Amino acid sequence: MLPRIKLINGKTTACSKKKDPMPNYSFRIAAIFGLLSVVLGAFGAHGLKTLLIENDSIEIWKTAVDYQMWHALALLAMGYHGSTRIQFKAASACFSLGVLLFSGSLYWLALAGPRWLGPVTPIGGLLLTFGWALLLQASWKGKHQE
Repeated sequence: MLPRIKLINGKTTACSKKKDPMPNYSFRIAAIFGLLSVVLGAFGAHGLKTLLIENDSIEIWKTAVDYQMWHALALLAMGYHGSTRIQFKAASACFSLGVLLFSGSLYWLALAGPRWLGPVTPIGGLLLTFGWALLLQASWKGKHQE
């Protein structure tokens, strides 16, 4: 049986408990990004160390790992918060795509990938920045504005 809520006019109505898929999405993406950042960080420090030294790209690899982990933690917090605000959903999408473009292009460049990926990195950075701006905007919205 669905829970009932009392309306202002005194009547009661059934309240459906629609589950928003957003928290699960944020948790899943956060877990994937977190897992991969630990694996890629360890792989860069051990398995790829010689190659990264040859390419003079250890710092590039570390930057990619750091940004991926920080945004995994942000997605985790957003999933825990569970807000249904459009700004949270948009920020989550910006973080997800931003990490793929920003960190992904840095990983590839660190491994001497094609240089045409260079312009992809700032696009990912802009998406990450836009995600933080959306979270800031959501913090200014009223508590009950969805």
